[in-house]
Amino acid sequence: MGFWTLDNVQLAEFRPGIKSKVEIGNDLIMACMEIGPGQEDAGHEHDFDQCGLVLDGQMEMFIGQEQKKLGPGDAYFIPAGQRHGYKTLDQPAKVLDVSLKAPRS
Repeated sequence: MGFWTLDNVQLAEFRPGIKSKVEIGNDLIMACMEIGPGQEDAGHEHDFDQCGLVLDGQMEMFIGQEQKKLGPGDAYFIPAGQRHGYKTLDQPAKVLDVSLKAPRS
């Protein structure tokens, strides 16, 4: 908790095709994820902002009507309520993702 070295952070199976390491605070969630090749999220939205940075590999991402191929060093920002999704290519993609913690119902 608190400090990570991104080159060798220990990732655990989150769901099939995705490994992650997550820290959850009072207001923020930080996740390092490795998304396997050929994985896809056809789109979803939520009521909190989200941003991230591609660390390794490449992925195609859409935010609203805008679509872009992202690689190492490319960042993204997803405003609350904006539909977004991704598709990895033939290699895994590793991302560092930060979002506001979803409000409790």
